[in-house]
Amino acid sequence: MFFSSRLKKFNSLKHCFFSRKNGVSKGIYHSLNCGLGSQDDKKDVLENLEIVSNQINCKKDFLITLNQQHTNRVIHFKNKESIKNKLVGDAIVSQVKNVGIGILAADCAPILFYDNKKKIIGCAHSGWRGALNGIIKNTINKFIELNSNTDDIIAVVGPCIDKKNYEVKKDFFDMFVSKKDINKKFFDQFSDEKYTFDLRGYINYEISTLNISNVENIEIDTFSQKDLFYSYRRSSQDKEKDYGRCISVILMT
Repeated sequence: MFFSSRLKKFNSLKHCFFSRKNGVSKGIYHSLNCGLGSQDDKKDVLENLEIVSNQINCKKDFLITLNQQHTNRVIHFKNKESIKNKLVGDAIVSQVKNVGIGILAADCAPILFYDNKKKIIGCAHSGWRGALNGIIKNTINKFIELNSNTDDIIAVVGPCIDKKNYEVKKDFFDMFVSKKDINKKFFDQFSDEKYTFDLRGYINYEISTLNISNVENIEIDTFSQKDLFYSYRRSSQDKEKDYGRCISVILMT
């Protein structure tokens, strides 16, 4: 379990970037796999989600996650009547108390947001595709639509894959650079056709361009920390049939 020092200051807020520890899943999913979209035993995943609900102090039916598809779609919960589980999207912005909103990840970055003045929480799932296509911008713009001042928004970028372990090909590099030439700075070239990509750096840059300066990073590499985190890329390299997902949750009381 990992926490933001900035978010912990608020008594009316609960949050956690959960690791893979302290769950009931077995085998390659050991142990706190929260991904219902994985091939893990559904009963084990539901028990893991109940463990998370108990840790975050919300009823299990009020721990809400998404059907994440690397989109730029933001779901907004204005009141309890608007809440539905497993909607298609990759971010949630919520004004509802005692409802935990969560992001699942396995190398992509979970991002938690909070505006203490307007009492708005948010969470976003940002891999390269979502970041490039505007999931961060759309999430922050939803806060602004709800009258948030960017000076009041805290953004916390959770554990994700480190640059040294994120190898990509030239077509990936070209895709980013064709969008903005400045994106070159998030890549290091180590052969004619191969680069490493700084996902965390790119996410922080995107946040900064939206005038959010209150940013914290939980700088842990999901790829190398096998005991702590699931990793899509590591599982692929190890030729495992599937991979688990860690959850990150935020809740207002």
